[in-house]
Amino acid sequence: MPSSPPSTSNEVIEGLLRDRVDKVEKALDADVVSYRGPITYSIDDLIRDAVESLNPKRKRIAVLLETDGGFIEVAERIARVFRHHYEFVEFVVTNSAMSAGTILVMSGDVIWMDYYSVLGPIDPQVQRAGVRGRWVPALGYLEKFSDLIKRSRRGKLSSAELAFLVEKFDPAELFRYEHERDLSIALLKEWLVKYKFKNWLITDTRKAKVTKRMKEKRAEEIAATLNMPKIWHTHSRGITMDVLRHKLNLKIDDLCASPKVDTAIKAYDRLLGDYMLRRRYNVALHTRQSFQGFELEA
Repeated sequence: MPSSPPSTSNEVIEGLLRDRVDKVEKALDADVVSYRGPITYSIDDLIRDAVESLNPKRKRIAVLLETDGGFIEVAERIARVFRHHYEFVEFVVTNSAMSAGTILVMSGDVIWMDYYSVLGPIDPQVQRAGVRGRWVPALGYLEKFSDLIKRSRRGKLSSAELAFLVEKFDPAELFRYEHERDLSIALLKEWLVKYKFKNWLITDTRKAKVTKRMKEKRAEEIAATLNMPKIWHTHSRGITMDVLRHKLNLKIDDLCASPKVDTAIKAYDRLLGDYMLRRRYNVALHTRQSFQGFELEA
């Protein structure tokens, strides 16, 4: 018997999304997981379930990612899911992958972007203790604390600033923010050396053999630069493909240089964005086998 036709316009659109994600998979010769939303607790569980349900699996997975960031620990677990199931992981950033999203992208063997795409400083966003929905850039918090301490030692702290220092800066929170900062740097360095630089064997200029220490040094330089608020000025500052390539010496694959891939991804990405707007979703997780969309409260 012929299958019954879709009963709603939403089912029609989700059918089109399946068709378009199939075209992306064929263009990249990889399984595709598309995620738009924050990197927060429980999302790692959803991504694990979605990846485990993809059968049969290819050797490669392409992750279409758009996120404002979130928890570093969650990004680490998500990266572990991809690496457990696939030999080769690539990330596609058509818009933005900020903060913890930037760190997650660095766990890939390949990073795809175009002139419009941006990553961000690896300033982890943390929630203030006891304040629901209040996110704080950890490095900005630590920088301000350090600045006030230095001014205090020079005797240049006003009474109002001293009161602010005593009232607003909790030692336990400072410790947590330092942990988030150190973890973000450690993960970025580990993943760059292990995955992104694994095929970096000869230097471009001197054609010298690349050693493990050279890879570690390059990773340390990238981590340090992405971890400097004074360079980027604001947590939400977008870092373009051009800056990543020429100022951070990071290899980025240009979507525009691969028209077949670019066309398939943009057609899918635009439809997904329109559908999320139609349904008022701020989170979407999509594979060829399932679509999950919902509104996540702040």
